[in-house]
Amino acid sequence: MRHIGILAHSADGAALCFLEIVREASRRLRPHEHPEITMSILPMGPVLELYDRGDLPAVRAHLARTARRLLDAGCDFFVCPDNTAHIALEWPGDPLPLPGLHIAEIVAQRASADGRTSVGLLGTKWTMDGPVYPAAFGRHGIRMTTPSAADRALVDDVIFEELCRGVLTAPSRAEYVRIIETMKREGCDAVALSCTEIPLLITPDVSPLPTLDSTRLLAREAVTVAIDGPAPAWRGGAIGSLIADH
Repeated sequence: MRHIGILAHSADGAALCFLEIVREASRRLRPHEHPEITMSILPMGPVLELYDRGDLPAVRAHLARTARRLLDAGCDFFVCPDNTAHIALEWPGDPLPLPGLHIAEIVAQRASADGRTSVGLLGTKWTMDGPVYPAAFGRHGIRMTTPSAADRALVDDVIFEELCRGVLTAPSRAEYVRIIETMKREGCDAVALSCTEIPLLITPDVSPLPTLDSTRLLAREAVTVAIDGPAPAWRGGAIGSLIADH
């Protein structure tokens, strides 16, 4: 089996990805069996200001250091469960030291396979306002919507002030459910939980819409690749051009 590297950018989501890889592998193989996994995480704090300044090359260099550490550890490919990081990973630059899976493309593929036509997106302010998910859903002919500006700010605030700190509260869950309910009324037939921490707060049993859990979808695809799937070819940069070439 291939050795999986987790390019961690935020702690709680990376931990969820790690656990899901282990559990999914055990479901497919047998209990206590899974591919070798190595996780590397540099502190996220120093790059938050870089995101705010739009200095994506510097963020990409930060993430590439982690990818190099995973390569040095013997990993065959990486997964990065942080959706926001993919904005920087898609930025033009030297090929990453290690090939990886692209989280937004995996989510869009799942949405297309499920027959979804209009998906609501929840994530950090950078993910909701950024180019990664519109491009991914657009490649599959799926309409994407985001909450109102006020609700985008609320979603982002809960992520960084609560979820990233391990805080789960009933009032924040109720606000997220309200936002998803609004998306449902506006015609969405699914909601993409495209921040690694959101599934800790919003589970399928409380969501008014079917959920596309980016972290768990990524983890399950990683298991497929590790066991018997083709090795990924993406090494950063625009994923769309790579898909077109293939």
